[in-house]
Amino acid sequence: MTFRTPSRTSFRTPSLAVASLAAAALVLTGCSAASSSADSESGDGGGQSVTIGTLRAQPHLFSPFFYEEVAEEGIDVEIVLFDTSSDIKNAIVSGSVDFGVTGAASVIAGVAEKQDVRIVASAADGGTRIVATEDIETPDDLKGAKVGFPMGATQEILLKRTLEAQGIDPASDVELVNLPFADMATAFASGQIDAFISAEVGPSIAIEGGAHELMSAYDTPIGQTNIVLATSNSLIESDPELVQSVVDTHAAAVEHMADDTAAWADGLVEEFALDPAIVDLAIENIWPRWDLDADYLSTLAAMSEEMLAFDQVSAEVDQDLLTDASFVETARTE
Repeated sequence: MTFRTPSRTSFRTPSLAVASLAAAALVLTGCSAASSSADSESGDGGGQSVTIGTLRAQPHLFSPFFYEEVAEEGIDVEIVLFDTSSDIKNAIVSGSVDFGVTGAASVIAGVAEKQDVRIVASAADGGTRIVATEDIETPDDLKGAKVGFPMGATQEILLKRTLEAQGIDPASDVELVNLPFADMATAFASGQIDAFISAEVGPSIAIEGGAHELMSAYDTPIGQTNIVLATSNSLIESDPELVQSVVDTHAAAVEHMADDTAAWADGLVEEFALDPAIVDLAIENIWPRWDLDADYLSTLAAMSEEMLAFDQVSAEVDQDLLTDASFVETARTE
């Protein structure tokens, strides 16, 4: 398996040690969007390459690291590591990568801007926590506290809606501090903030350091919906067989991740040198999935509506343009 940074520097990484996956082995067919027409016309029988973007060191976006383990030999899965979901979405739109495991909100934002990107499967639920210092024992104790949040992210919506449900006015009862995801745990440890909402692994780092989960971030219409598999509509139209093969492989990888959390945890530790205790805690807050059922689609619609309400998108999102569930429907019957 190959992975590279967005600067296109490539290097090889050892295969992950996983249990026997013969029953899940699937065939990736067709040419990548990045493959040249000359290669396909030449009849070259060599291995095919599929590029997929994901975030570095994020447990809920780790499924691509299992793709090559569940795909038939001869498929080169090239993983491109990014720092933000928006960067992954932009790479899909530009054609720099064929697929991306990314935040649903980034795809919603792209569709709102009429960009060429579409969700073809889910990938993982959860991955968000609201944590606080030990002396903040109840939501009411947050009044007057400094609360970190990432402005413009789904977590902003989740925090404010959760506070409102607890009878807390986000605008006046707490002091909201806008921080990047990467800075949240450090700011908490240094006492700059008293509580925060963030994506993993930041909350688990804080819990290992003495914080506690104050309340659930999932009791809104958005629920636990978070990470998806996306591609471009151009690739869907030009090579639906490839998209189907990747969705099939994605489904097998996600199911393996859910069934063998030890392999998932070991992979994260091996690839990104994360603390095993923090990884284990973060994984407890993540639920791998790949289907796009009616309930899930309703949470995507709710996320779209909330993003519009919070001015994170400037136009209503056509849900028919946001998702293509035909590939997961086929995967369900295989």
